[in-house]
Amino acid sequence: MRVDAAGCQVHVVDQGPEGDRDRSDGVPTLFLHGNPDSSEVWAGVLPALAAHGRCLAPDLPGFGRSSAPPDLDCSLEGMAHFVEALLQALGVGGPVNLVVHDIGGPHGLAWAVRHPQRVHRLVIMNTVFHADYRWHRLGRLWRTPVVGELVQALTTRSGFVREMRRGSRRLSAAQMHRTYDLVTPATKRMVLRWYRATDPRHFAGWQEAMQALTARVPSLVMWGEHDPYIPRRYAGRFGQAQVLHFPGVGHWLPAEAPAEVAQRLREFLYPAPISAG
Repeated sequence: MRVDAAGCQVHVVDQGPEGDRDRSDGVPTLFLHGNPDSSEVWAGVLPALAAHGRCLAPDLPGFGRSSAPPDLDCSLEGMAHFVEALLQALGVGGPVNLVVHDIGGPHGLAWAVRHPQRVHRLVIMNTVFHADYRWHRLGRLWRTPVVGELVQALTTRSGFVREMRRGSRRLSAAQMHRTYDLVTPATKRMVLRWYRATDPRHFAGWQEAMQALTARVPSLVMWGEHDPYIPRRYAGRFGQAQVLHFPGVGHWLPAEAPAEVAQRLREFLYPAPISAG
């Protein structure tokens, strides 16, 4: 399905039990992907969860099958505004479970900081929201005018696949090529815009609010340890969130270990009721 949110035409995967999409009760789960992905990074995870509740997985603005206007605000406030506009467009005005990965982290966590009463449960995967983080090598190149454009122009399919394999050794060739198939010139421009607007120093203040949030709502960090972009020490810096490490798994955790991720999410998001007996 497609919806309009904050001036973006957003492709959304909307799955759930029969009739669940129109229910006002229950807590839907919003999945926010990273770079250079689309909602398809959740393809191996959603089927196992959709039987339990509504699952919403958008392509973020400029990624996958979603468009973005040239004046889209990529600041933390802008990202929070986009997520809220998306939820309103989807008819979700109450609490949500929030699952974020990579650049979906700043999108979702900025929204959560601005709407803490709307967060039911929170799951964080291989992302940053910390003022002392310094961008990885590619991030620094993308942030540099002219150099970033040159890097994007020279990125070939084979180079793209090599980089994804460096980040997640267990990804299949089919997964990596499918990801590249959805990287359009508009996606490459959005990557540059997003990285240039997102200076980790801007997380100051927001980081502390996020950590306070994880002290109030059930929160889980799931971390692929073989991540060349974000050091594993950041896994333990999301306040009071429980942390699960995945040894031998890389940056693209939900695509690399979908069955195990789905099982952990199912247990955390839909805990079995405590028997009175």
